[in-house]
Amino acid sequence: MQSTQLPFTTDNRDEATKRLGLIVLSADETIEGEFRPLFDREDLALYHTRIRTAPDVTPETLMRMKDGLTGAAALLPETGSMDVIGYACTSGATVIGSDAVAAAVRKAHSAVAVTNPASAVIAALDHLNVSKIGVVSPYVESVSEAVCALLRDHGFDPVRIGSFGQAEEAVVARIAHQSVQDAVCTIGEDPDVEAVFASCTNLRTFKVIEACEQQLGKPVISSNLALAWHMMKLAGLETRGHGPGRLFND
Repeated sequence: MQSTQLPFTTDNRDEATKRLGLIVLSADETIEGEFRPLFDREDLALYHTRIRTAPDVTPETLMRMKDGLTGAAALLPETGSMDVIGYACTSGATVIGSDAVAAAVRKAHSAVAVTNPASAVIAALDHLNVSKIGVVSPYVESVSEAVCALLRDHGFDPVRIGSFGQAEEAVVARIAHQSVQDAVCTIGEDPDVEAVFASCTNLRTFKVIEACEQQLGKPVISSNLALAWHMMKLAGLETRGHGPGRLFND
């Protein structure tokens, strides 16, 4: 058998490309599928890593992720520099705190911009210029209330709240699109609600956002929608027309 040493050249394949990283929960079955079409564009590269999380969602299990954030971030490519890293857990970021999340991630990637769905939804609601929010949560009351408290702390008023009352991630990932659409529209039909926020990266929302907005005549955002938009914004990328709903088209 003859072995031939083959010649090759290298190039700067990412020279004009923004490099984004996503820390996904081990229990999450939704966000990668929803992100894929939005991030399939020539001006960015998206890399994924995973962080271990419990199958049930409580404030205690969410806080445990804090110690794993640096290690998860360190598994993203070290060649070149990452522009933005997103930690894909609304409730986890709410319980741990956005500043603590960013500090943990920057132990692995010191110069990176860091966001999460909790920070992203605040930025998105500010962008949409709304204050009275309807909230749809899949989780138990203690987790849902933490998200509502975060909104209040940033000057928003969660005037109508609905929850599926679930603690198991595997159940959340399988809540039907029609159930999500019905829930968003039920919460959003309240005349005091100016926009609806569907919380949780594991809740499937992208296929119903525009239908809900058309029915309600109001903006609808989800954790995944806000996170995708905010990551692109922080990277200096164009967002208009690159996702569903008013957030990506206002």
